[in-house]
Amino acid sequence: MIEQEVGSKLDKLPVSKWHWQVFFLIGFSLQINGFLNSSGSSILADLVDKGWSNNYYNAIFSSGMMIGFFLGSILGGFSGDKIGRKKAYQLSLLTFATFSFLAGLSFNIYFLIFCRTAMGVGMGAGIVIGYTSFTEFMPAKVRGTWSARISLLGNFSPLIAALVSYLVIPLFGWRMVFMIGSAASFMMLFLVSKYLDESPRWCVQNNQVEKGEEILAKVVTRIENEKNTSLEFEENESTYLPKPEQKQLSIKSFFKKDLGKRTLVATTVLIAMNISLYTITVWIPTIFVNSGIDISQSLLMTTLIMIGAPLGVFASTLIMDKFPRKWLGVSLILMLAILGYIYSLQTSEIGIITIGTILIFVLYIYNSFSSAVYAPELWSTQTKMRGSGISNSIGRIVAIFTPYGIAWLLTNYGVTAVFIFLGLLLGVCAVILACFGIETRQKSVEEIAGETSKKEVKQELLKEAK
Repeated sequence: MIEQEVGSKLDKLPVSKWHWQVFFLIGFSLQINGFLNSSGSSILADLVDKGWSNNYYNAIFSSGMMIGFFLGSILGGFSGDKIGRKKAYQLSLLTFATFSFLAGLSFNIYFLIFCRTAMGVGMGAGIVIGYTSFTEFMPAKVRGTWSARISLLGNFSPLIAALVSYLVIPLFGWRMVFMIGSAASFMMLFLVSKYLDESPRWCVQNNQVEKGEEILAKVVTRIENEKNTSLEFEENESTYLPKPEQKQLSIKSFFKKDLGKRTLVATTVLIAMNISLYTITVWIPTIFVNSGIDISQSLLMTTLIMIGAPLGVFASTLIMDKFPRKWLGVSLILMLAILGYIYSLQTSEIGIITIGTILIFVLYIYNSFSSAVYAPELWSTQTKMRGSGISNSIGRIVAIFTPYGIAWLLTNYGVTAVFIFLGLLLGVCAVILACFGIETRQKSVEEIAGETSKKEVKQELLKEAK
């Protein structure tokens, strides 16, 4: 297959300035995406303090964004496969840049929730397209490490969001946070439009073989000039082959046999990520405010705890290619369940900050593992965006309804009940991953697809062609 030829050539390229360029363009876009996402917790705390919101409006605000993420995950997955990785990424950036600006102009909580939901569409699409397309550019032997690195870059956003909120909200209010995010998003839209290449793997899958060869040739020439060497590939690694026949799998194909197993596994690790991330990070400042801690002290404590986020993602870059993916994921999920319960029992500020920082540290190792590395790795090029979009969207459905349960538990039973509920959900996710997980460490995109998967995709295509 021509995809295998292109993949082989990409996997044999030495890491170069071109790879770093792709890394920073996608990574900084993800960082701004994450900034707008993470700043929501501090914005909600300020809205509660000013009387604009309460626990239940907070739940609508949070679940509204999850509805947007749900829609964006589906639209991003299908648009990424249909119009290309780059164009789909541009659309996602334009969407959340525009609605972030409008959110800063909100005249009531209802319009703000609408803007937050619309932002979520662009942000959800951007997460799927960004992390998933990045796996198509990096060589297999270092893909895990580099995917963790791009997660590190993107996940500096919780600390940056907490710090910016701490500095900006007391002086200028929550509106300025949205304006800062919008300006940064428009800047990245310009840079992505000008400097990001389309994925050669996508090109050859979509009857654009000449364009794929042109991009590869440009990249090879650039690397040869940079490293002052001549790159040689075996004759059978040439990308000049007949154009592939263009067929599309139906949605139902992703819920049957091997593809169904991949959907289950990807969805499970993303559900665990979503319920952990949006229970722990979104509600921490509000829990502080409800406990009688003033807004400034709440934001300061949140900032200190969020130091664990970049440290956790940095740690993921060191360990991601050293342990089997499946069992690393199971271990991290169980650690989150246990640490969450311990965190809920803390009463002193020192205990809250110390255990909270450790919890966030582990959470962001897992966040890197799930969203940036493991879930995107599970798919072939042909199914990558749609598979990622479908699994992300299902993961978001859980996150849409979770805030209402959290608000109810927090209001009626307190913090400990929230984290017991979280621990039970995470335990179920760990069992599913342990039973059905697929190993992907240091395997090429084509190897991960697997012979079984290839046969089933071929059978589905032949069946639909009749």
